[in-house]
Amino acid sequence: MSEVREIVYRLDFRKRNAPDRGPARATVAVPRIARLIALAIHFDSIIRGGRMGSMTDIGRVGHVTRARMSQIMKLLDLAPDIQEHLLFSTFSGLNERSLRPIMRLIDWQPQRECFRRLMAELDCRHAR
Repeated sequence: MSEVREIVYRLDFRKRNAPDRGPARATVAVPRIARLIALAIHFDSIIRGGRMGSMTDIGRVGHVTRARMSQIMKLLDLAPDIQEHLLFSTFSGLNERSLRPIMRLIDWQPQRECFRRLMAELDCRHAR
């Protein structure tokens, strides 16, 4: 079983050329799929915590359609190890649409097999 990890972001809103900024640091962009999974986890905690009643309520506040909310929340149907891989990977070749066939599978073992095939296919494309 995987351990629970907390991701903490520190945002710097100072001007780029501020004298107290210090040396420039390289940053790694967080892949969109990782941000979507984090968002789905956050939305789920909002609903479970009773702060909002449903996905529809969250979508209404965020100006997102019910259909798109469903697509985002379906990411939680992925096997936990796949979610973890997507959350902590820096590979940005995946998107929510490419994961839809995997999310349709109920059993986690077939999900894992399809995910491995998808990753192998993407690795082949990326190597070209």
